[in-house]
Amino acid sequence: MNMDMLHRISETLLERRKADPETSYTAQLMSKGPDAILKKIGEETAELIMAGKEGNRLHVVWESADVLYHTMVLLAFYGLSIEDVLQEMRRREGISGIDEKKSRKG
Repeated sequence: MNMDMLHRISETLLERRKADPETSYTAQLMSKGPDAILKKIGEETAELIMAGKEGNRLHVVWESADVLYHTMVLLAFYGLSIEDVLQEMRRREGISGIDEKKSRKG
């Protein structure tokens, strides 16, 4: 995966917070607030689940891209970027998933 591309998309999404909702789907979604963004993430996640159940690899890719995009919209809504998520993933790298989950319960 080209991380430069994810960073460019993330920067564009942050800029879209100030864009005209009449000319930008992302600005329109953001203008509706977090509930609308979360609803969209839920819809896209359900579509990803269905694609996974079908076993259609191309649909899994398409729906994964939609989930990732809309997750990045939510990040941008809160002034975050993909880099914030990547930093957290770097922190978790090499840590057992079981141990990492236990560390969050404290």
